Amino acid sequence: MRNSKITRKIIQGMYVLTTNGGGCIVDAVSQISAGDNPLIAVSVMKKNYTNQLLKKNSKFALSVLGKQVDKEMIKTFGFQTSSEVDKLSLFDTLEIDGTSIIKDSLGYMVCEIVTIIENDTHTLFIGKLIEGDVFSNQDAMSYQYYQKNKEELLKITTPKGKTYFVCTICGYIYEGDNLPSDFTCPKCGVGAELFEKKEQ
Repeated sequence: MRNSKITRKIIQGMYVLTTNGGGCIVDAVSQISAGDNPLIAVSVMKKNYTNQLLKKNSKFALSVLGKQVDKEMIKTFGFQTSSEVDKLSLFDTLEIDGTSIIKDSLGYMVCEIVTIIENDTHTLFIGKLIEGDVFSNQDAMSYQYYQKNKEELLKITTPKGKTYFVCTICGYIYEGDNLPSDFTCPKCGVGAELFEKKEQ
């Protein structure tokens, strides 16, 4: 393939996907039908713990992120796992139809899962929209905006002289003076050769 980064030209938004037990950041979201209760599809990596949670639940919610969203939300939902961190307790949420949504968002969609499709790396969850609302008409954060501003959005504060390594694909941060040569990114699965060394 000459350049797989062409996929970054697909216009996608950035969302916090939540379900009972946790959530994560997603970008592969599409409306795939019309009507009063349109179908919404979201793709979730199989390695992601939220994937397991979705298969145990009947609903999911998508909170639409704006460009001015709290950076800590992206770090928490994007680079920590719900199996170890109670992410929802760290931010203000609302309970809608038994599902938590993020207050600091442009609005939300609550969907009832109707179809699950598996592929090699991801699971496609298709849900029927049963509730939704708009909180703000500010500009939504696109995946392209995220990629362009990723370094600033994921900027971390570390003690002076601290070394860390950043995955150039997904932004995962590994803290330490040395990155093991056989290290694999727990977020996107790439090897150590795609990590960039940073120093404060």
